[in-house]
Amino acid sequence: MSSKTIPIADESQASSPMRLPVPITGRIRFENGHLIDERGRPLRDLRISLTDHCNFRCRYCMPKEKFDSKHQFLAHTELLSFEEIKRLVGIFLRFGVQKIRLTGGEPLLRKHVCNLIADLKSMRTTSGKSPDIAMTTNGTLLKRMAADLKAAGLDRVTVSLDALNEDLFQSINDVGFPAAKVIESIEAAQALGIPVKINTVVKRGMNEGEIIPILERFRHTGVIVRFIEYMDAGTANGWRMDDVVPSAELVERINAVWPIEPIDPNYTGETATRWRYKDGAGEIGFISSVTQAFCRDCSRVRLSIEGSLVLCLFADRGYDLRTLLRGGATDDEIADAIARIWSARDDHYSEIRLSETQKRSRSRIEMQFIGG
Repeated sequence: MSSKTIPIADESQASSPMRLPVPITGRIRFENGHLIDERGRPLRDLRISLTDHCNFRCRYCMPKEKFDSKHQFLAHTELLSFEEIKRLVGIFLRFGVQKIRLTGGEPLLRKHVCNLIADLKSMRTTSGKSPDIAMTTNGTLLKRMAADLKAAGLDRVTVSLDALNEDLFQSINDVGFPAAKVIESIEAAQALGIPVKINTVVKRGMNEGEIIPILERFRHTGVIVRFIEYMDAGTANGWRMDDVVPSAELVERINAVWPIEPIDPNYTGETATRWRYKDGAGEIGFISSVTQAFCRDCSRVRLSIEGSLVLCLFADRGYDLRTLLRGGATDDEIADAIARIWSARDDHYSEIRLSETQKRSRSRIEMQFIGG
């Protein structure tokens, strides 16, 4: 069976064939009902990218220079169908996966996404509970779809918001979409009882001045704002270490305005370090993959839009599950392949980022194919 390869980017081209065949041999490691990798990390979280389409052209992710009107998105037949996604999720739940996050591209651009959410919520984890279903979105369609998402069973939503200043926000998304409309979506989700977090990617020289205004807007609202260090996910964004604003610097800035203090993580492997205002105004998070790597506790695996199993956000390739799905493999055969892939996992890119960057220019899968 022929299979279109997952696009990645390097300095010379926008995509290259980098799909790996699944292993047929290798040790399988289990501990306390979870698959365990080479570094003793359990598989707990599954992130599923639903589409490579996005209606933003954020400069740190899908800049227009790389993703213009001539860009070829994957054909619908290349994407995993919802039936294929549900089949794989059923297998992952066997291995102790508890949480599923739907990403993109922009996941709300995928037709009938609420039907998929409802079907996933009807499944059961090894503990007999429904899986926790979350979504990361740019918020453009959230207000319109919030009621249907709530009815389908969506547990939580994370909305990307990199600035409140309209000129700056619209220049970042590069399509002129207003920040005010994103805030309306946040409020609509909250009004329906959907817990909301905000992700703000901080890039030096771009939006450091928006940190305090964003926090001031969402203090006392129950919305948790999380600041993400600008990362070298993919290569289309032209990442440089000089553009990174360390989370420690943000902590100092915020603490000078509103005293904050660290609090314990909700669970082992949580990506964000948690802080709270001492005056009780709420919680803040920091995702510090560049300066404070959390690889040692990473329990996440990613399923790309066209069926590659990707072991790290910074990976340069993924394992081809789609050929198994469409080639007649049984669920047990696919489960065996997934178990061998995870058990052999040794990825810890964030811990070695600087040495890797200095050694060579490293190709990586672009973020819209595997989510953030």
